[in-house]
Amino acid sequence: MAKMNPREDAHSKVPHTCLLKIQSVYDVLKSAERKAVEYIMTHPDEIPGISIVDLATRAGCSEATIVRLSKRLGYEGFPELKIDFARSSELPVFEYESISRDDEPHIVFRKVVESTVSALHDTVGIMDYEHYTAAVDAIVNAETVMFCGLGDAMHVALEAHQRFARAGKRSVAAVDPDFQLILARQLKPGDVIVAISHTGRSRTVVDTVKSAKEVGATVIAITNYPVSPLAKRADIPLLTAVFTQYLTVEVMSKRVTELCIIESLYVNYLIKKGKPAIERLKESDRVVRINKV
Repeated sequence: MAKMNPREDAHSKVPHTCLLKIQSVYDVLKSAERKAVEYIMTHPDEIPGISIVDLATRAGCSEATIVRLSKRLGYEGFPELKIDFARSSELPVFEYESISRDDEPHIVFRKVVESTVSALHDTVGIMDYEHYTAAVDAIVNAETVMFCGLGDAMHVALEAHQRFARAGKRSVAAVDPDFQLILARQLKPGDVIVAISHTGRSRTVVDTVKSAKEVGATVIAITNYPVSPLAKRADIPLLTAVFTQYLTVEVMSKRVTELCIIESLYVNYLIKKGKPAIERLKESDRVVRINKV
């Protein structure tokens, strides 16, 4: 079975957040779990009324596999998965449109914008708000916040570093991978490292997080994949939901989504810190005004 594609019409009756979860964990599912996924995806109408015994028999797996898969997909168990399927017809389905080489320029523009909007909407839908609130509190209470990433994720990390620094937060970041490791070792218990990696498999980022954890820092991970090495090492994982590809290449919408998470954390920081942070921000604006034409 090929990798599951949540944009196929045949899957339109599967709950949207369930589709996203399946897409994010499919590559690491065991063969028995993949059998269960295949049956669920091809027979969504049966799921609300089927028993776990019948589903296991028809999918060719064990009942324990069904329970394990349900939990991997974010449900407490199989009954909750059934309930979600039963009410899925009441929820809107957001379709992704692939871009082809024959598309007119304005069609490409529309599809790029719409897929980015869908990715943002999907991220809102799967966000664990207990984790998110914990991330806000950790950043507010930390003496130092470090941001790290690799490749184009580094641009997100640098933007985050600059925004928090302008508001008076002690913030650090580095472009050089070796210096990221050095900065991570200088963190202290109660400090925070925000690691950004779409795949969650960037070796430098994972190694930097490991170093930060060894000195007692709290790890916030912004990643697309909940079973990735980065997510597994995070104290507070914040998941995105970006699975679109254009002409088989990665898309900028993953970075837009990461930036939105960073921006929301920053705004929450300003709200929590109140007037002192706002005054520091105003002072930063006054300092750089000399560079304005």
